[in-house]
Amino acid sequence: MAIDIYRPDQWRDFFMMVGAVAATLTGLIFVALSHNLKIITKDLTHRYRAIGAITNLTAVFMRCALVSMGEQSHQAVGAELLIVSGIAGAIFINGYLRAARSGKDTSPPSIFRTVGGSLCYVIEMIGATIFIFGSLWGLYTAAVAMVASFYFVITGAWLLVVGLPKEKNTLLKARG
Repeated sequence: MAIDIYRPDQWRDFFMMVGAVAATLTGLIFVALSHNLKIITKDLTHRYRAIGAITNLTAVFMRCALVSMGEQSHQAVGAELLIVSGIAGAIFINGYLRAARSGKDTSPPSIFRTVGGSLCYVIEMIGATIFIFGSLWGLYTAAVAMVASFYFVITGAWLLVVGLPKEKNTLLKARG
């Protein structure tokens, strides 16, 4: 049997830690978003930002779980990273496009956050493809992109939790 470049024993701690962080943050974001649920569901940008954050963290957890399964070749691990990040990236970009094209009274989506988040997915998919073709650097590239995406998820969730004072004040005035 040929020696495979993927050494799960060397990556186990990384994927376990990143997967646990993603699962924990997913739960925390669900709780945090529930405090502004009415505002988030009324605004397409906020709604798709929430969907993007939850999708990203869930997909990170899924990738870490899939990669942690035993007896896999580097091709299988690369394919798992490529497919799951591709689906999550498509959901993320679709949300931006839907919010931007809605024409409704909605908060404008952030170009910086959308481009940065999309680049993380693209870089991870490129890394996964490089890994599939036999270079361990592809796995390092995919791993760094996966971790870098946390910046966009966490800051996006933070904006949803504390960055809605204008809408919150409007909602409170409408009630009072």
